[in-house]
Amino acid sequence: MKNMHNIEVNGITFGENHPLVLIAGPCVIEDEKQCCQLAEKIKNIAVKASISFIFKASYDKANRSSINSYRGPGAEKGIKILSRIKNEIGVPVLSDVHCCNEIDIVQDVLDVIQIPAFLCRQTDLLLHAAKTGKPLNIKKGQFMAPWDVEHITEKVLSTGNKNIIFTERGTMFGYNNLVADMRSIIVMKKMGYPVVFDATHSVQLPGGQGSTSGGQRDMIEPLTNAAVSVGCDGLFVETHEKPDDALSDSATMLPIERLLPLLKRAIRIREAISAD
Repeated sequence: MKNMHNIEVNGITFGENHPLVLIAGPCVIEDEKQCCQLAEKIKNIAVKASISFIFKASYDKANRSSINSYRGPGAEKGIKILSRIKNEIGVPVLSDVHCCNEIDIVQDVLDVIQIPAFLCRQTDLLLHAAKTGKPLNIKKGQFMAPWDVEHITEKVLSTGNKNIIFTERGTMFGYNNLVADMRSIIVMKKMGYPVVFDATHSVQLPGGQGSTSGGQRDMIEPLTNAAVSVGCDGLFVETHEKPDDALSDSATMLPIERLLPLLKRAIRIREAISAD
């Protein structure tokens, strides 16, 4: 196993022998008021749980199943909302990028640039994002073996950027189904970089409802417990006050009232394995 590189994000450390980090927020920015209110609520929950928190929301869901699905406000409007959350609520912010031009618009605000799973092998996108020097949260593609992220690592390192975080979000298991293979977390950590577990996308049933994706929300907590027990360094959780009414990924978002119990349990597991 390679030496672990701890990754710093505004005073928050991802890595071995450090507490869990929470990346959380809605799937997509629905409107400014709702997004700001949700960020404030998650921050308060994170304080109660004593966990470091990075707010996540997408300004554009560029890979929706249907042309008619809501995508978000777009990069220019969305990054202004994220900037407000960063400055007024006082939390680091993360969002996903889909093309090199977007990176030029959002890089000055985002504390972490996320590379979506479907785009994790897009060399130009990886290089452009890496050249910002910002930490990159790279989601392992559903189509990839965990050991193949080594090639992604090489691309990012070629720019001189060592601020790499990988996120496990499930692997395709036949049609319209994912499996969360906990071995992936162990394998990817051997690359020497922190690994986050995406607790909500990992329970997704891609395209499982025809023009939208389905999901198994009741599996979020048990899979989270399993991921923490094998050593993930952070949790990625999409959450919403009314998940069934959410404009994207409604089937897999965690109701916000379930977030604090999930975090408290995860922290206890992390502390237990750290004590061994």
